[in-house]
Amino acid sequence: MMLSTGSYSSKCMQKEMGHIQNNKPFNNLFLHNKTAGADEIQIDDSIIKTLGERKKHMCIKKGNDSSPACNKASIPGTVTQRSCVYGGARVVLMPVTDAIHLVHGPIGCAACTWDIRGSRSSDDDLYKSGFSTNLEEKDIVFGGENKLLETIIELNKLYNPAAIFVYSTCVVGLIGDDLKSVAKKASELTKCRVIPVQSEGFRAVNKSLGHQLACDAMLDYLIGSGEVKNPSKYDMNIVGEFNVAGDLWDIKPLFKNIGVNVLCAITGDSKVEDIAAAHMAKLNVVQCQKSSNYLAARMEEKYGIPFLKVNFFGIEETSNSLRNVAKFFHDPGMIKKTEKLIESEIWRIRAEISKYREKLTGKKVAVYVGGNKAWSLIRAFEELGMEVIMTGTQNGLPEDYERIRETVKDGTLVVDDANSMELARLLKKYKPDLIVSGAKEKYLSLKLGIPFCDFNHDRISSFAGFQGFINFAKEVDRAVSSPVWNLTPKKCSGVKENAG
Repeated sequence: MMLSTGSYSSKCMQKEMGHIQNNKPFNNLFLHNKTAGADEIQIDDSIIKTLGERKKHMCIKKGNDSSPACNKASIPGTVTQRSCVYGGARVVLMPVTDAIHLVHGPIGCAACTWDIRGSRSSDDDLYKSGFSTNLEEKDIVFGGENKLLETIIELNKLYNPAAIFVYSTCVVGLIGDDLKSVAKKASELTKCRVIPVQSEGFRAVNKSLGHQLACDAMLDYLIGSGEVKNPSKYDMNIVGEFNVAGDLWDIKPLFKNIGVNVLCAITGDSKVEDIAAAHMAKLNVVQCQKSSNYLAARMEEKYGIPFLKVNFFGIEETSNSLRNVAKFFHDPGMIKKTEKLIESEIWRIRAEISKYREKLTGKKVAVYVGGNKAWSLIRAFEELGMEVIMTGTQNGLPEDYERIRETVKDGTLVVDDANSMELARLLKKYKPDLIVSGAKEKYLSLKLGIPFCDFNHDRISSFAGFQGFINFAKEVDRAVSSPVWNLTPKKCSGVKENAG
């Protein structure tokens, strides 16, 4: 939802700071297929050499008909970077701070712990401890249910948690442990919420199903079981905000300033009782639309809570998100406060942003991140005068690529589930000034002599809201303008496409 109300918008800011340059077409990067029709675009073989089955997973955006193949089983031998269903469930639930997150499976699966999300807490830090039932050979033969029950009882005595989330892994699914019955019995014995999460890694081709299963666990065992002592007609939940690097702490004050009470963030910096009472909110706003659209839709169906999709990355997106929330509550005073807040924040940061725009305008960016960030960052880069020439994601669904198609400009290369070799060749061909991705792509980028910015879970600076946009601009400039690139040979230059 993109409203343009108010006396001072981000368009006014752009006028102050200079208009964003128009993107130049990349005619040399795509090829017209004369036999198929003049309007059909195909990937030029000179861009990338890959397996024939993988070519459908790449496309160059042209109009409204361009989307890559996605959500398919990875081709054996391509060394996909995807996460499993269990990993998808963990990243959604893990930021619940006062709960124990118990992995029912081999010890190796417990390596997927709190640090993969980088979520911060203002209070409890129990979620930062990793726990596993450490299934071994004898447990595989005789079953792990007794070991799971004993582990839950012991953990409850040691830590007295608000809840215990129990995650099933591939091995548990194969041997057939009854997670739900053990959780029910453990709850009766301990008087603690024990919540089963049926997240066997092999249940789907990527982690997207894990997001849904985590949401189902909250809906079935947690949401609706608590109450708010002093409810307000302006109570709201932020769904799909995980407080990575403290993003939530830059968002909540904005809503407080316009008179909206954030009842609960699901699940960043949250507690079990906060989520239990989330059904009493009057509105849900969805930040990560990949992991949490499903939860918001189910809460609307079950509790009648409407939801809005928002984006707090970039000035224009943050401004429009605040406006949409104020418009929802139909409060003239709130709408007036919102416009005043937006105007004051833009004036506060515009001089500093202008300083970074001068250095970053015209720079080219490759974005290879999670499904939501693959489109939510586009406008933020454009506000810095930068040009996104490539974007993609590892676990994208058709609706993710639909959002990408709506956001990026014609001529942008869109890639699904690129493996390391494909990504390296794409970077050599496109020669971006910056790649934004996660930790797995960091050293690949740096070895190619391309500046890198981490927008995933390992970053230490918040990027959300107005203040977060300053941090974002500073981080991007620090990466692109570092003098180290004057001393490092550009590995992307002069590389033959048939190399390596």
